[in-house]
Amino acid sequence: MAAEPVAPEGSKPLSGLLSGIAQATYYGAAGITEELLRGQLYPEAAPEEFRVLLAKLTAALKSIASADMDLNQLEAFLTAQTKKQGGITADQAAVIAKFWKSHRTKIRESLINQSRWDNTLRNVNWRVDLKSQSRHIDQINTPVAIVEMELGKNGKESDFLCLEFDEARVNQMLKKLSEIEESISTLTQTT
Repeated sequence: MAAEPVAPEGSKPLSGLLSGIAQATYYGAAGITEELLRGQLYPEAAPEEFRVLLAKLTAALKSIASADMDLNQLEAFLTAQTKKQGGITADQAAVIAKFWKSHRTKIRESLINQSRWDNTLRNVNWRVDLKSQSRHIDQINTPVAIVEMELGKNGKESDFLCLEFDEARVNQMLKKLSEIEESISTLTQTT
């Protein structure tokens, strides 16, 4: 079996490789290729040796990110990986741990954003007003709930939705929300 590519300046190339993997996998940088990473970080490594290292680190980073590992889980995972045949070295584990500590939040946010495909609710404002004008005189001075919602996707302009409810509609909506809450509670209860 071929030896691992030796890092000429310690952990810098490995850290750079992890950053490249994160850029390509989680941040959508299409220009980061295997050839670019090898040429910039491990130019002396044979293509097959580099491919093995890249696959090993990509798999480890994907496992860590998909589980959103905290520091204890990360330590246990990396320890297991160092003991596994064909796994990572202790030095590589230390670099991965340092990388994950500094990039965890950004990678997690990226994964969450990638998992959304529709608009999200960004903001909700509501108030209760009294009608001061109406076509029908009996509707003047009746309470009206006004709900304003801001909807949008990350990086895109928001849409605003304004709804007006009379007392009967507010009660109907509260009843529906209670039913939804009950359904969620039923589905999430452990038996």
